[in-house]
Amino acid sequence: MNPKTCAACDCELDQQSIKVKLGGKAVEVCCEECATALGEAEAARTSAKAEK
Repeated sequence: MNPKTCAACDCELDQQSIKVKLGGKAVEVCCEECATALGEAEAARTSAKAEK
């Protein structure tokens, strides 16, 4: 069985993983730092998309 990994940094996830919404889908990350990084990336992506 393949272990689950963080959507931001590819570290293995444990029972304390955090679920965040990204592009309308729920993904799991290993820590608040990765959740923040994905949130900022999503905000930048949607901002760039709106400018087109």
